[in-house]
Amino acid sequence: MESINLSPVIPPGRYRHYKGKEYEVLGMALHSKTLEPIVVYKPLYNTPDVPPGALWVRPAAMFL
Repeated sequence: MESINLSPVIPPGRYRHYKGKEYEVLGMALHSKTLEPIVVYKPLYNTPDVPPGALWVRPAAMFL
């Protein structure tokens, strides 16, 4: 069985983007095809085109 690597590990918690908006990281996941580590998060601000509470995902390398 192939070893799964979740590096970089991004701990759950609140994060502030360098532009000032805040996000809550809920945890890490794996892409089902590539096993790439993915960050599961939600924005802590409202936007008119995104429903409140919507979850987002982004490759860990991009999130950092």
